[in-house]
Amino acid sequence: MADTRRPLSPHLQIYKWQVQMVSSILHRATGIALAVGTLLVVWGLLSLAAGEAVFDQFKICIGSAPGMILLFGWSWALFYHLCNGIRHLLQDTGAGYAIPQFVRSSWLSVVVSLVLVAIVWACVLTSGGAA
Repeated sequence: MADTRRPLSPHLQIYKWQVQMVSSILHRATGIALAVGTLLVVWGLLSLAAGEAVFDQFKICIGSAPGMILLFGWSWALFYHLCNGIRHLLQDTGAGYAIPQFVRSSWLSVVVSLVLVAIVWACVLTSGGAA
């Protein structure tokens, strides 16, 4: 019979949330969001190929408030996944494994991705691209 006095494996209620854990979860989540969000890009390309009337319908849908939120979220997912992927590439060289460096690079991925999103959306909105 099995020994039932041994400790159970810890689960999410036991762990203290850390930026490294959140960074790993976000990297996976943004990868999924990018895969799903790519369907928007495919829809746009197909509607562009289908003609002006179909593309106008696409522009109406993607230019609505929910469409803009989806585009904004997709662009953040793209930049976060890119920044965190570069961080992983640097770690593959053996750099940045000390805990302070790991925490700093995790936060840097978040901050740089937000800055890149702000720059891109500022360019889009000031040039009238979202109108």
